[in-house]
Amino acid sequence: MAQCTAPVNGHRTSAAAARCPACRGGRSYGYSSYASPRTSYRSGSSYNSGGYGSSSGGGGGSRRTRSGKTVSYTPTEWRTVEPFTRKAGEVAQAYPDRRDLFLCHAWDDREGSAKELYGQLKLNGASVWFSEEDLPLGSLMIREIDKGLRNSRVGIVLVTPALLKSIESQGVAEKELAALLSTRRVIPVLHGVSFEDLNNVSPLLASHAGLSTKESTLDIVAAKIAAAAAALPAA
Repeated sequence: MAQCTAPVNGHRTSAAAARCPACRGGRSYGYSSYASPRTSYRSGSSYNSGGYGSSSGGGGGSRRTRSGKTVSYTPTEWRTVEPFTRKAGEVAQAYPDRRDLFLCHAWDDREGSAKELYGQLKLNGASVWFSEEDLPLGSLMIREIDKGLRNSRVGIVLVTPALLKSIESQGVAEKELAALLSTRRVIPVLHGVSFEDLNNVSPLLASHAGLSTKESTLDIVAAKIAAAAAALPAA
């Protein structure tokens, strides 16, 4: 028995149907029955509302920092940051005075990688709550941290060997982390550790998509975070 060619070639025109050995006798197939898969999906599309995100043909996206730098994301990175660009935009409209970011870090990193990340975020125009700059002398640390969390759009956790140690010992960073996780607005930034290392200590934090400096640098990661949290129109 002659086989219909519609599943392969489609019957987009009457001439195509006439050439089909099974259908030339009079049956016809509409275009919608065997549409090419490319017509069924929008390549590279992603959520875009109010100018808070943009997609590229490869499925990634781009944003711009407050300093004017254009930042591009791979498809995987875009899936990580896109929810935060959307949330940052919503929070910025409702609470325009809130800071872009709250930086959670281990005490032992305050003069090292945390300070470096803070400096790079500031260079990219981000407003950041950072304990080394925002804790007044003589203030109650936990109360000031609580205010910083409340008045920031997105939280980032700098995950280092020191932070993993702090979480295990239930130090201040562990308390900050617990508060951040409750907001569902947290991006882990892995620096000197792997997701497997993090999962062994905090499976809940490891369940959040994040960025890593393993195949990048801290300044590049900082630019991508700053752009995601800036709540500016897409580049």
